[in-house]
Amino acid sequence: MPIHTSYVRDDIMQRIILIVLTAFLLEGCIQTIALRSMGGILDNGLAAFNEESDLQLAHEALGSNLKLIEALIKSDPENEKFLLFAAQGYNSYALAFCEEDSVERARVFYQRAKEYGMRILNNNTAFRNALSGDINNFRDAVKTFKKEDVPAIFWTAFSWGSYINITRTDVAGLADLSKVQALIEFVADKDPSYYHGGAYLFLGTIEGITPRSLGGNPDKSKEYFEKCLRINGGKFLMTQLYYAKTYAATNLDQQLFEALLKQVEDASIDDVPEIRLANVVAKQKARKLLSQVNDLF
Repeated sequence: MPIHTSYVRDDIMQRIILIVLTAFLLEGCIQTIALRSMGGILDNGLAAFNEESDLQLAHEALGSNLKLIEALIKSDPENEKFLLFAAQGYNSYALAFCEEDSVERARVFYQRAKEYGMRILNNNTAFRNALSGDINNFRDAVKTFKKEDVPAIFWTAFSWGSYINITRTDVAGLADLSKVQALIEFVADKDPSYYHGGAYLFLGTIEGITPRSLGGNPDKSKEYFEKCLRINGGKFLMTQLYYAKTYAATNLDQQLFEALLKQVEDASIDDVPEIRLANVVAKQKARKLLSQVNDLF
């Protein structure tokens, strides 16, 4: 039976379309696999960054790597690992390289860190709906998170609280401090050892910088810092730095202030290699604070 040429052409066209579609699908799959595999590379990159002792090298490296992470987010906008890296990275950049020289730049980068963190947390519908509500509804919504949400909650709260801390003239921002505290309290409850007891460090700072008239509690501040020191054994030097900067300075305890900062000065940066960079930054900030003793007391 003769085969019509039109049937042959149709069959060939169908095969070509199938090949093209398959190629596009494969390309998409390969791209997705490649993007997802970047997570492991970023893990190693973050570890190497945190182990760096040279502040200038870390400064140069982090800026370019943050733009790389943002490029990856544009290619995979829902990738929570990339979003978390961006939140953590911009927090680190603002704290280590901006706060001392340009508060305005620090604000910009803390805000950017918060936005990336919020993109993760807003996947929780209850939390998203409670953001504009009162503190009681907000606290109830935070309770719907799970322990695995701790990293995103911690770094979002870190950026939010740090922004408020360096923008104290922003009344609306100060009003949000109770929401930041609710997030950090969740971390302290679910995983108190996360980031070297960072939740207690943050709670101690909040209580330490908040005036008594607005609910601040120096005794709680001291208690939180001591809990943090017990968790990290005094190896995470940011603990002593903020203990001195907030509690000791606010309560005009010069002896404690100087003792804590002397601990930072004398500590080795090699005891815990994975936090070497944070400890180098703490030492730099401690030296500056010690130079201001006569102004603070």
